[in-house]
Amino acid sequence: MSRWIPLESNPEVLNSWSTKAGLNPDSDSVQFDDVYGLDDSLLGMVMQPVKAVILLFPISPESEARRKQEDEEILAKGQPALDPTIFWIKQTISNACGTIGIIHALANTRKSSSDRDTLDPTMGLAKFIDQCTVLETTPLFADIHAQAASSGQSAVPTNLDTDLHFTCFVSRGKRLIELDGRRAGPIDRGECADLLKDAAKVIQEVYIGNSQSMNFNVMSLGPISSH
Repeated sequence: MSRWIPLESNPEVLNSWSTKAGLNPDSDSVQFDDVYGLDDSLLGMVMQPVKAVILLFPISPESEARRKQEDEEILAKGQPALDPTIFWIKQTISNACGTIGIIHALANTRKSSSDRDTLDPTMGLAKFIDQCTVLETTPLFADIHAQAASSGQSAVPTNLDTDLHFTCFVSRGKRLIELDGRRAGPIDRGECADLLKDAAKVIQEVYIGNSQSMNFNVMSLGPISSH
């Protein structure tokens, strides 16, 4: 299996990746920002409307057992019908979860309120989504990932083994959908009235509430903030 350098969970890194991959400067601008906490007062500080939420969480034996159990239940019992236009890709490259999380966020929120594409149709990401090419065979993203991974505030690690993983939440058809390249497909997380608050609830109940670790980070994709 190919192995990439892990992306730092940092809005500047994700925004740099997005720009290089083809975030359209002529569309209504969006960017990734930090979510500083999951209580209502801190969620209220996040620029709206939020289009996607990205979570970095620690992988543990307990989380892996929970993932396996949930996947088996979905396989056995099914889940509510998913919007067929949801874009999801399987992770086949070690440490590529950051890039896959960004792709999931941007691919599922392409159209702005004015119905202009947030992705430049001549650039790599829009072409990749339209062609649904396997990520391993697209050198462009390996290059962008490497550049973004080297642009973070932390030194590039020499040991590429990591126990941290990115997943993404979007809203589609008034349902909260989790998009994780390590899963069997998109996961329906229930009704969605407010993407940020509903994703925060799932993050607290499914991830933070079942972990002793503090290594969590949440970012939102939304309008460019004034700070």
